[in-house]
Amino acid sequence: MKNNSNKKKLSPEQREELLRVVKARFEKNMNRHKGLEWAKVQAKLEANTEKLWSLNEMERTGGEPDVVGQDKKTGEYIFYDCSAESPKGRRSVCYDREGLESRKEHKPGNNAIDMAAAMGIEILSEEQYRELQKLGNFDAKTSSWVKTPSDIRKLGGALFADFRYGNVFVYHNGAQSCYAVRAFRGSLRV
Repeated sequence: MKNNSNKKKLSPEQREELLRVVKARFEKNMNRHKGLEWAKVQAKLEANTEKLWSLNEMERTGGEPDVVGQDKKTGEYIFYDCSAESPKGRRSVCYDREGLESRKEHKPGNNAIDMAAAMGIEILSEEQYRELQKLGNFDAKTSSWVKTPSDIRKLGGALFADFRYGNVFVYHNGAQSCYAVRAFRGSLRV
């Protein structure tokens, strides 16, 4: 029987399958990462098993992660969820735990902030969300929670964004709001 103390590790088969899927997506969408080479990205991923586990969590929940750039200072590759619509495995969640706990009834099973933390990823900021939208049209039928400034959050609100009418829109809702077409998109630095 396997020891569960290394939960955040993939089996060799899972690792191989994930790298195959992400490599195919990388090669199919070169416009998202001009000038970057897959071999270097793969070497970074293979050297960091916990980040590989987080990338797998992004994939497992429907995020279709892809490289969107490289931090020139740190050399880290930056992955965003690039699924056309908000990730299916992360929908119907409140913004954060406080929002979830404030719901009187029909409480969803989770919230975006805790889910992202458990996956080892960061929820996209509004700026990152707008960067993503320059690479294609995302969330044309769905929406995604985005990192909310503390002053808005203190007043009970949370921000979400989507793409309609050829534009990115950022709106507000109560943090306790939960919709079947709203999830969150994340980023991972490797």
